Amino acid sequence: MTHPAPAFTLPPDTSFPPATPSPVRAFPPGSVVLVGAGPGSADLLTLRAVQRLAQAEVLLYDHLVSPDILLLSPASCRQICVGKRASRHTLPQAEINQLLIGFARQGLRVVRLKGGDPFMFGRGGEEMHAVLSAGIPCESVPGISAALGAAASQLLPLTHRDYAQGCSFVTGHRRDGESALDWTVNSHPEETLVVYMGLGEAEHIARQLMADGRAADTPVAIVEQACMPGERTVCGQLDELAALVARHQLQAPALLVIGKVVLLHRQLAALRSAAAIQAEFLDSGHSATDHPAAILHTPPHETE
Repeated sequence: MTHPAPAFTLPPDTSFPPATPSPVRAFPPGSVVLVGAGPGSADLLTLRAVQRLAQAEVLLYDHLVSPDILLLSPASCRQICVGKRASRHTLPQAEINQLLIGFARQGLRVVRLKGGDPFMFGRGGEEMHAVLSAGIPCESVPGISAALGAAASQLLPLTHRDYAQGCSFVTGHRRDGESALDWTVNSHPEETLVVYMGLGEAEHIARQLMADGRAADTPVAIVEQACMPGERTVCGQLDELAALVARHQLQAPALLVIGKVVLLHRQLAALRSAAAIQAEFLDSGHSATDHPAAILHTPPHETE
């Protein structure tokens, strides 16, 4: 038999010190800060990211950064789009590095604003190495990565005791001329695999994973435009991954989520619909004004 826990009461005359806001850490002139813009919505930025944006004098940003986030910098801030879409860059990485260094040497506060987290497939390590090698102070402000944002927004836990005891994050392509990715290490059935920038290699990825032991009927989800207006998720199984991309005309940016947790995503989405809960209440990846995400569950081997 279980007994209810006794009510907890504070001793008489208990008092707490007043809350004090954390001081804004120094952002000295002539330094660079790599800021993670998170998965899309401005209200998912960290407090320090907002502080750094408010102090920026030069802002170098990527295509995937929301316009609402750019508005958090001062009106006097010089904003420069440096591109960064899959295999299509407005500026080569070496030129971006030189811009960071050059503006900092002019004594300006430079923010490099990157979608997701700077150190999660964002080349933040390369940029920090270049800046520090030039003798310039550099800081990194973490952001919610696209994978974690998509997981929250799409009710898609990446780990679960009954489905996956681990999770790996990999990129779907490498530098030109480098050897192919080793998919053998990502073939365990009790592990979730999240592939960034893998949409164009979906057929190859599925074929290699199955050759290395992943079952053909392994559940998969493709999350397009994660945590942005127009986000949608298509679900199916591994042996039809490329067909799903073609059938639904999915476009980058998109994440591939491979593993049994996709089954849990379907269950949670069904429970939310059954409970008639307003979508914005549980929508962790968007502001209330964004369009609700579309979720498509594709039966295996569906024909047109």
